[in-house]
Amino acid sequence: MRIMAVDYGDARTGVAVSDPTGFLAGQTFLIKSRKEDVVLSELAALAEKQGAQEIVMGYPKNMDGTVGPRAEKCDALAGKLRELTGLPVILWDERRTTVAAHQILGGQGIRAKNRKDKVDSVAATLILEGYLTWKKTQEQRQKEAEE
Repeated sequence: MRIMAVDYGDARTGVAVSDPTGFLAGQTFLIKSRKEDVVLSELAALAEKQGAQEIVMGYPKNMDGTVGPRAEKCDALAGKLRELTGLPVILWDERRTTVAAHQILGGQGIRAKNRKDKVDSVAATLILEGYLTWKKTQEQRQKEAEE
């Protein structure tokens, strides 16, 4: 099952797509637009082109677990994306993924001012990896419960 992860931002939206087995994070993409309708149409086109069967969207809750304006914006976009693609869109808690993405890029020697076009795709990959790990764990638990 191919899964697509989305890190929705104000100016850029990072996208990561799993391999066909839904086991590993694969390709990444970047959508550079501030316009919601452009982001939606590009996400829908990517989902179709990549054969995504499920979409995971980063849900940026506040550190205390509350839902703020950014999370509400992502929730609204997820609903529109669900309607546009007909695919399940799962909201995934993504607290600190952007911070972790900056740390990864910094560790690779990429200077802060050169990270703009990379950080959202890396954050989307982190969202995807977290979700894939969770799914594998759930499947293992279910298998063990059935035995």
